[in-house]
Amino acid sequence: MLGKTNHIHFVGIGGIGMSGMAELLHNLGFTVTGSDMSESERTNQLKKIGIDVNIGHKSSKVIDSDVLVYSSAVKKNNKEIVIANNNNIPVIRRAEMLGELLKVKSTSIAIAGTHGKTTTSSMLGCILVEEKLDPTLVIGGIVNEFGSNSMYGDGNIIVVEADEFDRTFLSLKPTIAVINNLDLEHLDCYENLDDLQSAFLKFANSVPFYGKICINVDQPNTSNLINLVKRPYITFGFSDNALIQAKNVLYNESHSSFDLFVKGIYANRFNLELPGKHNIMNALAAISVCVELDINYDSIKRGLSKFKGVQRRFDIKYELNNGIKLIDDYAHHPVEVDSVLNALKKGWKNRIISIFQPHLFTRTKNFHKQFAKALFQSDLIIITEIYAARENPIKDISSKIIVEDLINLGHKKIKFLPNKNDVAQYVKNIAQENDLIITMGAGDIWREIENIYKVLK
Repeated sequence: MLGKTNHIHFVGIGGIGMSGMAELLHNLGFTVTGSDMSESERTNQLKKIGIDVNIGHKSSKVIDSDVLVYSSAVKKNNKEIVIANNNNIPVIRRAEMLGELLKVKSTSIAIAGTHGKTTTSSMLGCILVEEKLDPTLVIGGIVNEFGSNSMYGDGNIIVVEADEFDRTFLSLKPTIAVINNLDLEHLDCYENLDDLQSAFLKFANSVPFYGKICINVDQPNTSNLINLVKRPYITFGFSDNALIQAKNVLYNESHSSFDLFVKGIYANRFNLELPGKHNIMNALAAISVCVELDINYDSIKRGLSKFKGVQRRFDIKYELNNGIKLIDDYAHHPVEVDSVLNALKKGWKNRIISIFQPHLFTRTKNFHKQFAKALFQSDLIIITEIYAARENPIKDISSKIIVEDLINLGHKKIKFLPNKNDVAQYVKNIAQENDLIITMGAGDIWREIENIYKVLK
């Protein structure tokens, strides 16, 4: 598959995208090694299946490798990358390796969008498995149905996420592309919304002439691209001009249902074990691919009904005897926070306690007002300090600016707890029966769910 390349070394192997690819290549018979700065559930899982993972950077593994793969979060002056360059070992980005993997199967499907990539990919994966198409999957989250974020199948279909960060999705040339949505994001990589839209358009037009683009017709930022797309396309959404359309939508707690119409003709009634309009849109994106693959509606319905979600995507972790639910979600963009809280309000009448950990100083600086507006839907709001991830602090930027915005908007019940370790005890003091308590963020706030459960139990 990759010529004489056998030993592949991953720098940042613990990342969700990197770990899935590493696991897939390991299952394909390659020698896979890797390193990461810290131990995690993913590094431990990779070790369990036999991958040599080093915590910290070690030159010996690099010297023996045929190629080094690094994620966009890893800096070019990384010790292992420098060693590889000095020893004439090819150094490539994760997206380049992913692009090579797409060539393994005759039908490659890449799911793009600012939000919902993991859920859409996972839904599609469940349908393809139900149809017994034996797909290969590389997904950015642990799918509950499969217990992993990657799966190798002998079928001729591969499904991957197409990440717009650092323009990495432009390394992919899928036969079917999905553009689920498009919102301003990654301003450390893009100048403005026009620049971001231009990248998505380039991605869409990278599809071959015999391929297909599935695109959300409801959102202005995506529908504006349709007339510029030079490849065959199919549209999906709630509006009447969508070829794949949802009608007669019902929400009931963590369940959603809708009628599917294809080209104006009723197809079937679908049920999801997930709340919210955004998850129905994710389902429509997956369905549009299935329509292109000529999968029958009954198989699509069965596959979606078996989809039990993805870890950290509206993940109901605990339900206590007093009716309290503890939920975790990866939401780290204002649109995502708004969608999750909107789903809670549509599905339940309970009090909502939001615990939000902002992710990145730049994102907080650029979107603090939008975060405040989205969080305003909560009855009580707890905000912790920013999770820096790959960034250095920015002067005068902290989570306090979101708190101040919420106060200016008129919210009366906000608590700023810079140290997330203080969250559990505070929640114990304010929690009431039947509360919906949700942690949100792309950092490590999810770890507090366990502590909250212990003190409430």
